[in-house]
Amino acid sequence: MAKTVGADNAAAPQPRENFRQKRRRWVKKFGKRLIRTLAAFLGKQSTVGDMPVFRTEDFDWAMMLQQNWETIRKELDGVLADHEKLPNFHDISPDQAKISKGDNWKTFILFGFGFKAEKNCARCPETTRILEGIPKLRTAFFSILSPGYHIPHHRGVTKGVIRGHLALIVPKDRPNCYIRVDTTNCYWQEGKTLVFDDTYDHEVFNDTPDRRVVLLLDVDRPMRFWGRVINKAFMTGIRWTAYVQDAKKNMLSHEDKLEAAVARADGLHIDDDEPPPADTARK
Repeated sequence: MAKTVGADNAAAPQPRENFRQKRRRWVKKFGKRLIRTLAAFLGKQSTVGDMPVFRTEDFDWAMMLQQNWETIRKELDGVLADHEKLPNFHDISPDQAKISKGDNWKTFILFGFGFKAEKNCARCPETTRILEGIPKLRTAFFSILSPGYHIPHHRGVTKGVIRGHLALIVPKDRPNCYIRVDTTNCYWQEGKTLVFDDTYDHEVFNDTPDRRVVLLLDVDRPMRFWGRVINKAFMTGIRWTAYVQDAKKNMLSHEDKLEAAVARADGLHIDDDEPPPADTARK
């Protein structure tokens, strides 16, 4: 009697995957409790206050971004030339599927989850140089929102970071493109940085026929000694969870896919195992 080897091999990983999913749900449930407990403590440890929206001028990095926004915008234009090839937010972080639907929220990650996207950064060298001058930078990516899209209300993970939006492309109909943070509606202005605490309930509206693009950043919140100690421990721990590790794998995978797609569009040959065609070989 012939053995159904394929069926046996397909069934083998199932218990391992079930355990992995159960572990992930447990970590997520425990993590939410830990985050709620830490939020009040980190808020009290903050040296810049605990409020939904901050003054831009209170953060050197936010002001520095404003001074260099035109340089960043020029490199963004090159990225947007490959708009259709860019991954959606939920392609990188499947946990965000509730707020990221279809092809409406594209991303181009430079620094994510504590890791540097080397190939993406190589496409934006000046932007990368500027970002590397920001102490305690955690995340930075171009956030590209399609016309007519609404990001439902949600909350960020930790008060240990403060979020910034450097506005790069803002629809002409500005009153209908905004982010609500807690009870405040904030309107982007090209070349200006919006600084806020994303652990407050927030949602984004783009009720216009144009796309909106910001450079989104997460930077460590200025805190007193024990706040910094606890936050460092928490951020180190979360870095090794499936939530971050899976996102890292997806980030690197899509980075490679984007590079390959762009190379094909440009008529380049990037397979190291074979010589390039004669008409593209370097002379």
